[in-house]
Amino acid sequence: MRNEESAPGLDLAQPGSEPALPVVIQGGMGAAVSDWNLANQVAQTGNLGVVSGTALDTVVARRLQDGDPGGHMRRALAHFPVPAVADRILERYFRPEGREEGQAYLPVPNLTLKPVSRSRDLMVASAFVEVWLAKEGHSGPVGINLLEKIQLAIVPAAYGAMLAGVDYVLVGAGIPSKIPRLLDKLARHELAAMDIHVDGGTQTYATELNPRDVVPEDFPPLKRPKFLAIIASHPLAAYLTKEEATTPDGFVVEGHIAGGHNAPPRGRMTIENGEPVYGTRDEADVAKIAKFGLPFWLAGAYATPELVQEAKALGAVGVQVGTIFALCSDSGTTPQMRGQLLDALAGDRLEVRTDALASPTGFPFKVVPMAGTLGAEEVYAERTRICDLAYLRTAYEKKPGQLGYRCPSEPEDDYLRKGGELSNTVGRKCLCNGLMATVGMPQVRSGVEEGPLLTLGSDLTAAKQLLALHPDGWDAQQALGYLLGEVPAARTTHATRAEELALAVR
Repeated sequence: MRNEESAPGLDLAQPGSEPALPVVIQGGMGAAVSDWNLANQVAQTGNLGVVSGTALDTVVARRLQDGDPGGHMRRALAHFPVPAVADRILERYFRPEGREEGQAYLPVPNLTLKPVSRSRDLMVASAFVEVWLAKEGHSGPVGINLLEKIQLAIVPAAYGAMLAGVDYVLVGAGIPSKIPRLLDKLARHELAAMDIHVDGGTQTYATELNPRDVVPEDFPPLKRPKFLAIIASHPLAAYLTKEEATTPDGFVVEGHIAGGHNAPPRGRMTIENGEPVYGTRDEADVAKIAKFGLPFWLAGAYATPELVQEAKALGAVGVQVGTIFALCSDSGTTPQMRGQLLDALAGDRLEVRTDALASPTGFPFKVVPMAGTLGAEEVYAERTRICDLAYLRTAYEKKPGQLGYRCPSEPEDDYLRKGGELSNTVGRKCLCNGLMATVGMPQVRSGVEEGPLLTLGSDLTAAKQLLALHPDGWDAQQALGYLLGEVPAARTTHATRAEELALAVR
């Protein structure tokens, strides 16, 4: 239980009023890098702890197959409102003794436009589990981060999170205009549908969820969480606020320096040394965003105490921060990977590249090209291409009313057979398998484990300062203490935010 009087960044609301907005949002990173434990530690302080909503069905299924150390998955599933669903999941995936060495994980059903019931139930229950655990034992705010690019997962993941009482839903990597209405419907247990992008589609296709297929008819209405749209530009903010039905409750304004997926440069993309070139057009006009009157947080190299204060001076509530939390001991990143990253950071050898080709989505993606990981060219070249997790694949129309699915990271022959272009496969990495390996759950095929794929933000200033303060590493609350501690009233040697952006663009 947190100590509310001393929790950093917490401004207690008066009884009966809206809870105070959090100063720090801990970014929702990777597949279970931002796991329930990290979000729980952050939320205890009154700041916003965020779980990653990516691949949660696979994450929970693999934790169960590894024996569910600590019993956390089973403890959360025991609170799922439909016991029969929880029982079926345990029966299929739980292995009390864990897997034998070298044994492959059982697969979970791939996401499709019309999922089978066990796929739907697993996605709903897995999101419930992650959020329930993140909220356990405190009253701080918890959010879930979803990718608009993984459209087929959004509806069941959002509903499962809402069943667990999630406070915020954050969506980026696309144009999340449908989310406000979707959350309204799910809160009332109404049929909720979401249009999906289909390559070559001649008609509208939508995935849907009827909550009454999951919970009983008499189940009470749910709390409607706040929706934060993750955006990279003020034009997108203007588009989302045109109508009440598409207007979010706030924005996270994320620059291209942030880790994970980045918005592509506006206009024609120019590549230099394998990285996209960003310019002044790609910088969000914070003053224009402030005029929409919605709360917003700044992200992407706003991770020092000075920049937290600068963000507030620009009208922001606070900041969203990822890298220093990804590197902290509470994150889902394996201790081995974290140790290698911190050693490289200490030796000034840690490199982060904006890879224009890595992600099957076509969005630029931050990659750490560390030896032994998929970010290293020799490891990428040796890997046998396979797309079995399939979260980032794209739907395409075979004929009106009939869909297929393809991924630029799958075997080239398969992709071409499905109508894809060979040029789209060049340099594409398997983010799905790589990110699962990063959190210690790599698939095993014929005795060979999938290699990890590491992503961080480009600006390592805060991480270096934290490492100087904590040479053996830091935990989530130490990271928050650093961010929200005493900050000098005036900047001296630290460059202004505008100067840093100008340097990054050059």
